[in-house]
Amino acid sequence: MPTLQTYVENYLEYCAVQKRLDEKTLKAYRIDLRQFFEQFPVSEATAISSSDLEAYIARLNQVHKPKTAKRKVASVKALFHYLEYKEIIDKNPFSKMQIHFREPMILPKTIPLHIVEIFLSTIYKQRKNAKTDYQKRNALRDAAVIELLFATGMRISELCSLKESDIDLYDGIVLIYGKNDKERRIQIGNSSVIQVLKEYQINFCAEIKTCHHFFANQSGKNLSDQAVRRMINKYATLASIDLHITPHMFRHTFATSLLDADVDIRFIQEMLGHSSINVTEIYTHVTVAKQKDILNTRHPRKDFQI
Repeated sequence: MPTLQTYVENYLEYCAVQKRLDEKTLKAYRIDLRQFFEQFPVSEATAISSSDLEAYIARLNQVHKPKTAKRKVASVKALFHYLEYKEIIDKNPFSKMQIHFREPMILPKTIPLHIVEIFLSTIYKQRKNAKTDYQKRNALRDAAVIELLFATGMRISELCSLKESDIDLYDGIVLIYGKNDKERRIQIGNSSVIQVLKEYQINFCAEIKTCHHFFANQSGKNLSDQAVRRMINKYATLASIDLHITPHMFRHTFATSLLDADVDIRFIQEMLGHSSINVTEIYTHVTVAKQKDILNTRHPRKDFQI
């Protein structure tokens, strides 16, 4: 008779082949399930009861933040749904459990637009003042990377996985493969961004052909997310920017800037590749915070002498 560990491996294979989950999600599932079964050294799934699960969830809440605990429980819950679906267990111990997590609202961190302008200006200045061809080409590629991040709001993983065929610079369209290979197209709306991308594509043509990715380093290897993070830190230091900037902050800034410009949130949801409008709505809280600041500092009532 198959052991519980065998069922776990079968489930992970099912997630990879049938559900086509990406490697990062599969890795998280594997870690979460391994940690779960370290707490329950049993050979059969039927040996785990609802009370066992309640005790496990209580321990998770003691040692993890609500978001992490919620994810780990979701991983285990998905496994038991699979076991029920495959008729390996007759009764799902999660079926009558009500699980609630009170997650604190963490607003996305954005980059003030004048800082984005300073950041980009620093890259272009580096390119202009470069003393070697190597430095000049690197600065050109770096400008193309940041311009595309900010112009489209794409994730860093999506940018690093772009293929040459995914970008049509004639029509200014980028084809993006998001989470779970969900496909979306984004129009690049700025001619200066398209121009720097064209310059980059011409200058790095050989490297692009070698690695089969749109963004490459001068060794002909595709650009990694770690390389992009190092690059961002480099220019933030050169520009004397007293703010820790991450690639994802360009995505947040993209979204909040469009909301501030009264773009319909459903258009923003589509451009970001969010499967649910609830995820996109987090940005409305950022604009409300900005609204409060504007009304506190600029409303004429503050100057009344009564």
